[in-house]
Amino acid sequence: MSTAKKNKIIKLITPGLIFQSILIAGGYGTGAELSEFFFPYGSLGGLISISVTLVCFAVVAAVTFEFSRVFKVYNYRDFFKKLIGPFWIAYEICYLILLLLVLSVVVAAAGAMLNDIFGFTRWIGMIILVAGVAYLVIAGTKILVKVLSVWSYILYTIYIVFMVLCIVKFGGAIAEQLTVVKEIKPGWVIGGGKYAFYNLACVVFILYTVTEMDSRKEAIASGIIAGAIGIIPGVMLFITMTGQYPDILSSSVPMNVIFQKLDMRWFHVLFLLVLFGTFIETGAGFIKAVTERLEAQFHTAQNPRKWLTPLVTVICLIFGVAISNFGLTGLIARGYGTITWGFFIIYIVPLLTLGIYKIYKQGKAV
Repeated sequence: MSTAKKNKIIKLITPGLIFQSILIAGGYGTGAELSEFFFPYGSLGGLISISVTLVCFAVVAAVTFEFSRVFKVYNYRDFFKKLIGPFWIAYEICYLILLLLVLSVVVAAAGAMLNDIFGFTRWIGMIILVAGVAYLVIAGTKILVKVLSVWSYILYTIYIVFMVLCIVKFGGAIAEQLTVVKEIKPGWVIGGGKYAFYNLACVVFILYTVTEMDSRKEAIASGIIAGAIGIIPGVMLFITMTGQYPDILSSSVPMNVIFQKLDMRWFHVLFLLVLFGTFIETGAGFIKAVTERLEAQFHTAQNPRKWLTPLVTVICLIFGVAISNFGLTGLIARGYGTITWGFFIIYIVPLLTLGIYKIYKQGKAV
């Protein structure tokens, strides 16, 4: 393969790898969201519902990347100022609330995870996560993208091995659910769409990965690839969970049920350590979106403000740790559904209507 072709492939898949890195910690880490959003429609119905999520991910990512390329807007502030004008501030309000929620959740989860695995005090896990997030954001875009991309390959490897192990041990039960029982309950279209809308706000966080897109074909292809890369881990985990369906629905942490039946403690620990890394990725990805937005507004060649990114990173992490430790996460989480509909109204609807029109109009003007 020539160097030029290899570089083009990397350019096309990198946004998807970063999208998946930010999405994975909350999306597929424990299996709880799959139980909540997809299994209510049955074993086969849930799998079909995931295909709806794939389509939503791919369409929104493709249009977002193309809008970003056409208007050369590579941070969420500039993107929404071009899309919805003065109403861009509504997105920022929703985003900052979501940022605080996500940081508090991953901080708390990191502390609890290392406590469960090694018996460490939860502060050890929290400190490691905070240090990892701070390093990735402050180190710069190139290092962040490289680390998140490499970790995505590691995570994919772990998920593939996990799925193979489950198929070997529970293959009969999985096949029965998908080919014999074939349970499909009504509402699977809504379920898949709802899950997509819960997570699509992440697409705008990664606009710094599409700065080198040269054509509409590349932007759209990259968006479709991003949708696939983002959902494939969910498909693999869903398939493994069907072997324990419907009993697994009663568990708050479905992954623990599967690992108990696999009886492979060493692999469970390895899986959790890789998942811990995704907590760092998610935290870094969310904060990176803020620093990119602020740098675009305040950074100049005459006054580079090198202190801006470290300061913003530290402030965000302090708030995340504080919220996770003072019991405010539950309060914020109760408003998450409202925030999600906010993103749908502020981002998805304008993008797929006004955004497409503006892209078309800009194309005619060129």
